[in-house]
Parts: sequence; C-alpha cells; structure tokens
Amino acid sequence: MAPTTPGPLAGVVVLDLSSVGPAARCTRLLADYGATVVKVGPVPGQGPAPVTPPFFAYSAHRGMRRVHLDVRDAEGRDAFLALAAGADVVVESFRPGVVDRLGIGYEAVRAVNGAIVYCSTSGFGQDGPRAGWAGHDLDYLAVGGYLAATGPRADGGPPVPGATIADAAGGGMHAALAICAALAGRASTGEGTFLDVSVADGVLWLMSLGADEHLATGTEPGPGHDVLTGRYACYDTYRAADGKWLAVAAIEGKFFANLCRALGCAQWIEHQYDDDAQEALRRDLAAALGRRDRDEWVAELSGADTCVAPVQAVSEIAADPQYAWRGAVVEAKHPSRGTFRQVGPVLAGMPPAPEPVCVPDDGVTDTDELLAAAGIPAPRLAELRARKVIA
Repeated sequence: MAPTTPGPLAGVVVLDLSSVGPAARCTRLLADYGATVVKVGPVPGQGPAPVTPPFFAYSAHRGMRRVHLDVRDAEGRDAFLALAAGADVVVESFRPGVVDRLGIGYEAVRAVNGAIVYCSTSGFGQDGPRAGWAGHDLDYLAVGGYLAATGPRADGGPPVPGATIADAAGGGMHAALAICAALAGRASTGEGTFLDVSVADGVLWLMSLGADEHLATGTEPGPGHDVLTGRYACYDTYRAADGKWLAVAAIEGKFFANLCRALGCAQWIEHQYDDDAQEALRRDLAAALGRRDRDEWVAELSGADTCVAPVQAVSEIAADPQYAWRGAVVEAKHPSRGTFRQVGPVLAGMPPAPEPVCVPDDGVTDTDELLAAAGIPAPRLAELRARKVIA
C-alpha cells in the first residue's frame, strides 16, 4: 500500500543490491522518503546463500519491491542492466571490485544510463590500505575513534554500543545524504555520478568535534576529557532508588542551578565546572537521586528545565507517550506472519505510513512485472525462469 501522500523522492527509482547493513539502512531511508526501491537479490539456490535478515528487520521492507536475478549469468547481468537503464540510483555493498567483475559496476551501468547515481558502500572505501578488510559496525567505530572516546566498561576496555551507530549513521545516513545531494546536482547538470561511501569515513565525521580538537591543539580527547565525555557531574547518568537510571545533561548554568535547587544541593551551583569539586558533587547528586524511584524524579524534574530524562529500555519505547503522540510506532500486516508493530517513518519530511502497513511476503517477487516493464518479452522471461536465471 502506498503512503497517503507522496514523499519528496516520489518518482525516484532505486535498485538495491544489498541485503543487510549500511546499504540496507540507506535504502530504507530512501523508501520512506518516497523512492521506489527494488531489492535485487540472487535466485534462491543459485550460488552462496545471502544473509537473510529476520522478517521484521529494516521495517520488513515496507513499500519495497523485489527481483531475483543471477547476475553471474550473462543473461542475468543483461536483465539487471535493463532495469538499471530505467533507474535513477543503484546501491551496492559488495567488497570493492566485485561489481566490476560481475559486469554490473558503475561503468557498465553508466554505459546504458549516463544519468545514474551509483552508490557503493563499504567499510573503508573503494581504495586505500584498508579497502580489502572485512568488517562490521564495531570495527568502524574502533578505527574512527568512537570506542576510545566512550566510557570504558568495568575491565577498562571499550564498550560494545547498544546500537549499530556506524551502520546506521556513519553508513546508512551518510549514503542517503550523498545520494540526495547527487540527485539535486543531477537536476542541474543531467549527469550522474559515482559515490564511494566509506562507513569508517562517516564515523570520522561523527567524531569530528574530538578529531578537530586534537588536530588543532594536540590534545587527546577520550573518556572524561570534557563535559560531553563525563568529566563533570552535571553530564552523567545516575541510579534511582528502584534501580532504574536517569540521564542528567544540565550543561548550561541555569539548568544546573534548577537541578541543584530541586535536589537540595544548592551549595554546588557555583561549582558546576570546578574540577576539584567534581567527586563530592557527583556523590551528592547520586545520593539525592538515589532516594526516589526513577519515574518519580521524571515527573518532578523532566519538565522543570533541568535536562533530566529517563534511561528507557527498548520495551519502554513502544509505550512512550511522546513517541505515541508523534505516531512513531505503526501497525504492520504480513501475508503469512500476521500483524505486528514496527517503527514507522519517523524522520522529518517522511510522509506518514497508512495503517496497517502492508509488508511484502518474503518469498514473493515482482521479477516478471519489472523485467517486462524494462522491455524483456514474456517468452524470454519464461526461458530465463526455466534456466533459473530469474525467480
């Protein structure tokens, strides 16, 4: 079912050769902004089995279409190029050089469509000493400085983050932004382009405040270096009486003063950034916040200009009144798995999804319809299907 209103990318056709990871996060964003995303996957049983995400992952591919092609076969490659001739964007996430060996890389696609925006996503980019490295989210956070700048776990080692920050922001959002910029440029020039999206480069940008400080001054940002990395008690997490946690981010003096007065700690207002006072200040804030349950403090403090918020479990997000008010969670309906809930199109400018969102069945494809629209006649499609070149 289409969105109730078209998104800003309505009419943009995207071929997505990925199954998981940053590229899949990218095309999820593009689809929620209104693009027509066609997932291009291998023919089941032909070649190595791809990584298959759970049915609910990537918003269960709502609003997307699916084609199965064996691009290792010359005719499967030609079928892909026929689709690419009418597309606006291609997104791929193979190891560097693979798409060129398959005959579906940028130059091959540009030969049939000079206006194509071709986005290759990889961990470290298409060239350079790390280009051939295999990796995942944690690796990119490691080389980009994120792990070293984050508070250590009990044994002193870097923590494992609770979200795939590199995949989602360093890669997925990075790629989607680059694609949208390229489409805007193409509107003026008529020319397509090649985008080399490195997830690690995206993590470096996420770390640019700390990296720029080091490059300009020679300092080594890390845990406890400044207000944003735990140096001061006004920016920390505190345990409440019920064992749940509160996030305190009272950076500005007025918010810190409000917090101190509410907690009976007014004696610390003038010592917010006094390094010598931090241990005692942190101890007093912890003692005060530990006297009542988390939600009692939230009811008193969060709306009182103190920059206090509850640390919520994922299970609490689904019932969160703010997210509910903004329609962040929607109902989805799967042909064989029934009805379930999922995070809806939540970013600014995305049209709201109709409810229930009808998500596609895992095994159903649009191969024949899309290839027929690309100019391949029905008898030829039947031959290709019989040879297991398409499915």
